[in-house]
Amino acid sequence: MNPHQFAALIGFLSIAAWATVGFADAILCLIGAAVFAALSAVQRGELDLGDLQQRLSSQEGTRRPAR
Repeated sequence: MNPHQFAALIGFLSIAAWATVGFADAILCLIGAAVFAALSAVQRGELDLGDLQQRLSSQEGTRRPAR
């Protein structure tokens, strides 16, 4: 299954959940799926939280405060 087909499947399942259980419950399901996908990526070593934190903190240091 390629990423395009996977995205289409996720979209279909999201709409099916929305129609079945309601919008708020469908959004909670998507948030839960995203959290567990991120945790799985961290466990497999595909997502480095230390690197992500370093990137975010270096971007914050280069921004100038609004006047």
